[in-house]
Amino acid sequence: MESFRRAGLSGVLCSLSLLGVILDIQLDGVLGATHVEIEHHLEMGRKLLAAGQLAEALSHYHSAVEGDSKNYLTYYKRAAVFLAMGKSKSALPDLTRAIQLKPDFLAARLQRGNILLKQGNTQEAIDDFEAVLLRSPDHEEAQEQEMKATELVELQEEAHAAYHQGDYSTTISVLERVIEISPWDPESRELRAECFIRMGDPQKAIQDLTPTTRLRNDNRAAFLKLSLLHYSLGEHHESLNHIRECLKLDQDDKECFNHYKQVKKLSKQLDAAEELLDMERYEEAIEKYESVMKTEPNVPFYTNLAKEKFCFCFVKIKLAREAIDVCSEAHQRDPRNANILRDRAEAYILNQDYEKAVEDYQEAREFDGDSQEIQKGLERAQKLLKMSLKRDYYKILGVSRNANKQEIIKAYRKLAQQWHPDNFQSETEKKEAEKKFIDIASAKEVLTDPEMRQKFDAGDDPLDPENQQGGGGGGGQGWPFHFDPFQSGGSFHFKFQHN
Repeated sequence: MESFRRAGLSGVLCSLSLLGVILDIQLDGVLGATHVEIEHHLEMGRKLLAAGQLAEALSHYHSAVEGDSKNYLTYYKRAAVFLAMGKSKSALPDLTRAIQLKPDFLAARLQRGNILLKQGNTQEAIDDFEAVLLRSPDHEEAQEQEMKATELVELQEEAHAAYHQGDYSTTISVLERVIEISPWDPESRELRAECFIRMGDPQKAIQDLTPTTRLRNDNRAAFLKLSLLHYSLGEHHESLNHIRECLKLDQDDKECFNHYKQVKKLSKQLDAAEELLDMERYEEAIEKYESVMKTEPNVPFYTNLAKEKFCFCFVKIKLAREAIDVCSEAHQRDPRNANILRDRAEAYILNQDYEKAVEDYQEAREFDGDSQEIQKGLERAQKLLKMSLKRDYYKILGVSRNANKQEIIKAYRKLAQQWHPDNFQSETEKKEAEKKFIDIASAKEVLTDPEMRQKFDAGDDPLDPENQQGGGGGGGQGWPFHFDPFQSGGSFHFKFQHN
């Protein structure tokens, strides 16, 4: 039994020894093949890099590094591709590995120092530049970059001192040079963004914060701040996009999730309100904007927007007094908003207050001089003002500009009965009655005819001789019809004469 065990063990050892020989032979073959392939990958990487085909070049350099993890040049060349692709953070580990493999590799030292300087890591950058100068004291680029790094240290200290003193303008000025030297430093951009926020310039803060989401790993704080800034500016879609990016990094982030719920709710309401406006469902749109104000009562933009839309909707549903009141409130909140002035002008027109309508349109034109809509509105308001100084058919009948046909006919019958010339005895009274009667009949004629009423609402009087081609008709007032007030039974009619 013992001899059997020994024979078995001897056989196993013999087999293992034979397997080792076979593996050595195979490994030699693999290493030989790998060496050839490494050279091929390096050559292909070089050609593709020169041709600007960076992704393909990077793939070959990956293979070269995997094939020979002890070759400092393969790491250095792959770092060059990362830099060409704008991936400085990915280049750093390769440069560090190249330096570890070859400590006197000055090109890698200098390149790493340059990256560290752009990232704002001043002391580490200085260490690399000094290492280059230790071996090559006359190296010009290393000398220049070390001076920049030293300057950067002083500027960073100056910027932070000014910030803590509350001198944000000076901080911004100093940080301009800091960021010029170290454009990949997220801290400097975040500090300048904070200064812009404190100085009331959120747009510039957004410009500084946006790149920091790429310069820092897992920069949830920047995504949250960007979302809050866009939210405060009323840019709810952008706000929603940024807060979603925060949650992609960590779906359990409490601050981001709470803000996400708020933005999502508000954004949904605003989109629904806009859809209702597009469908001309103005009463429902008013209700939706009221919901917006309840959802976000603390950010002025959304209350101002709701008031502006109330103004627009009340004009569209022809509630003149309500429109004037809410438009005036909206105008106080946002005095330079041309849309509010335009809509209040239309409300004044509905209220037959043409002088104020002209004033609002003129002011709106100051804020939006390129708007054809405002220019046309002004011209129409001016026409209506001019016409009102002659005859305003709505005022003659005592009806509003949105009165329907039945209301117009009812008002006409009442006034026609009141001012029929047969009701007056003296010649003077009779002539005055005839004049009013003609005005009443003219108003009824225009306002019950859709085409004529539309023309009048646009600022042209269809019965004004000045607007008639070929001149006006007869009559003492120059109207294109003849009035015959005396008919049997106290009735009346008009005989129109055409030119």
